[in-house]
Amino acid sequence: MSENEIEQVEVETPETEVVEAPAAPEAEVSGARSRRKARTGVVVSDGGDKTVTVMVERRITHPLYGKGVKHTKKYRAHDEKNEYHVGDAVRIVETRPLSKTKRWRVTGLAERQA
Repeated sequence: MSENEIEQVEVETPETEVVEAPAAPEAEVSGARSRRKARTGVVVSDGGDKTVTVMVERRITHPLYGKGVKHTKKYRAHDEKNEYHVGDAVRIVETRPLSKTKRWRVTGLAERQA
């Protein structure tokens, strides 16, 4: 070889196998519903048609003082059969927007008021 010629060396690289993941079964595809947010609260208003207002209370510890603090928030929830009334403890789950303010649906009764 002369000085101007560059020797080309072929380098063998191992070929990597492409492994495809198996197709997801039907149960996993519909598992998106299980990832929805869920809350438990008390019905504070049932005046609307097929709508209840649910007050959800959560307790947190104050970051600086360490005291327990109550936070409350009201959610409008869809009640298809108008079966829940003021004072009932219910479970609600996140859903698609049903109206301007309704983004939750009542899934069941946690505790009936006596």
